Amino acid sequence: MAEKREITERVRALRTYMKEKGLQAFIFPSTDPHCGEYVPEHWMTRQWISGFDGSAGTAVVTLEDAALWTDSRYFLAAADQLDGTPFCLMKDGLEETPSISQWLSDGIQNSKFINSKSEEQGTNNSQLPLRSRVPLATPSAFSTFNFQLKEESLKVGIDGWVNTIANVRGLKDELEKVGLQLCLGDDPADELWVNRPSIPANPIEIQPLEYAGETCESKIARLREALQKEGAKGTVVSQLDEIAWLLNLRGTDVHCNPVFVAYVLLTQSEVTLFTNPEKITTEVAAYLKENNIKTLPYSSLTEALEAYKGETLLLAPNSSNWNLQSLLPETCKVIEHNSLIAPMKAIKNEAEIKGFRNAMIRDGVAMVKFLCWLKQAMKSGNYPTEIDVDHKLTALRAEQPLFRDISFDTIAGYGPHGAIVHYEATPETDIKLEPKGLLLLDSGAQYQDGTTDITRTIALGPLTESEKRDYTLVLKGHIRLAMAKFPKGTCGTQLDVLARYAMWQDGINYLHGTGHGVGSYLNVHEGPHQFRMNYMPAPLLPGMTVTVEPGIYRAGEHGARTENTMLITEYKKTEFGEFLQLEPLTLCPIDTTPIIWEMMLPDEIAYLNAYHKRVYEELSPYLNEEEKKSLTPNPSPRRGEIS
Repeated sequence: MAEKREITERVRALRTYMKEKGLQAFIFPSTDPHCGEYVPEHWMTRQWISGFDGSAGTAVVTLEDAALWTDSRYFLAAADQLDGTPFCLMKDGLEETPSISQWLSDGIQNSKFINSKSEEQGTNNSQLPLRSRVPLATPSAFSTFNFQLKEESLKVGIDGWVNTIANVRGLKDELEKVGLQLCLGDDPADELWVNRPSIPANPIEIQPLEYAGETCESKIARLREALQKEGAKGTVVSQLDEIAWLLNLRGTDVHCNPVFVAYVLLTQSEVTLFTNPEKITTEVAAYLKENNIKTLPYSSLTEALEAYKGETLLLAPNSSNWNLQSLLPETCKVIEHNSLIAPMKAIKNEAEIKGFRNAMIRDGVAMVKFLCWLKQAMKSGNYPTEIDVDHKLTALRAEQPLFRDISFDTIAGYGPHGAIVHYEATPETDIKLEPKGLLLLDSGAQYQDGTTDITRTIALGPLTESEKRDYTLVLKGHIRLAMAKFPKGTCGTQLDVLARYAMWQDGINYLHGTGHGVGSYLNVHEGPHQFRMNYMPAPLLPGMTVTVEPGIYRAGEHGARTENTMLITEYKKTEFGEFLQLEPLTLCPIDTTPIIWEMMLPDEIAYLNAYHKRVYEELSPYLNEEEKKSLTPNPSPRRGEIS
């Protein structure tokens, strides 16, 4: 409980800070100045203030209350982590959950602080100076935000460096509707976070052309052409995976993501990389010079934007932080447009596809070796724990050529822990496996030629009828979507129902997405395309990678999920247009022992048998005789045997 006591102390210190600044609330998002899903420790302010360590969530602290919003993936984990802290859990996406603005309005407007004035708020500190996050310099004036604060208004603070343009506007409008004022200013963690981690300064590495498949010169030319079409003279690239892809560089600044902290300012005549000079090795310096890429310190971006002489600059409002536009001179017109790089990066070239295929073979070999180890461990009675599972699988992957890291923290959830969608075992929660029930294992690796993401649910012994039925419904959903043929340009939302249809007939659903893009030795989650219930308009196109991962989770009982990474390929052209299909890249057996065969349709069984045949053909040359035997699944009924 020591850590939770620390959270209470941090909240108490924050409230003192807020009173000094004239704030009634402060909002901490999960992101950093580069709008990443996973961020360096320096910017984990939401985790620092709340103790919740999931990848998605927003913490809000008022002078009297505190709450954290997160999605269904983290409901169970967040409830446990927030227990004993000042924070209550807000289950985002549920109808009964209030929005942040409504919760703030209900709390602040009814607070005793509304009637207590200057004593607790200090003397006219309502207009917070705009702070530029260290190591960036401070912009000239708060007025650059064009927010007219009223002296009597109740103020909610945020940091403009870690909130996107779209998010700031949305918050401002929502808060004003309930009588509150958004105030952009300092990051309280700069003052309150003792021993705050520094911004990483790890060296940058070059991604060889044999794996990248396209020179950075070519990518820059394509980006410039796209900018011209949108009428823009330049752009700021702030998302770290986009910078890494554009320049064919990689790094180790973010856990599990091969990226480095930087910005890129690109115009029709110049490309400037803003990053810590310590990160640039002699080899990288020569590479950048050869490709006419200037370098300046990370802290120089502020000055460069303030002095920007171009007439127009394109910024993506959903992935560019607010301060980037506020720093620009008034003579510069900001053109708002979705990321131009994301759709380029999402379509993999021939070298990247080859790399994915090779990486999946090595990853499949590691997975099969792991499954053999697990089977023997369960037979011997020397049952491993969830952490043992994690360590063994990581070690087997590390033996493979071109292995660089895991692609996300392994989820090894046995029994009830399998129902926690993003469960990560800790010494406090770690449990031993038993020769019964299900183990849900979601894992992946970063190889220099590709990124992997796979989930298998494994029967460790006798199962309940509920476990078998849920497993079968999930498998049916996975296969039904995996078999889809669809017109080019279809979006993921139009196909998402295929993965859910069978379980919907049983009144079952899951609240997370069904699939996401996967980077080429980059972030394991990438867009813009997804399989998801809510509308995602990005079209599905040949060359995109995407996961298929439906699941069922019964709190306190078990979870089941089956996931393969897929490649979108051409299917056929007819008089009705071009049609596409999904090809599985992941190569690993799917456990057949939990399947209720009477629930499976003939074409679903045929697909499963064909998949296992391919897995055997691809992996068997790299395995010993004992491991090859594990590739032969339990006998599956032949087509037509199940009516």
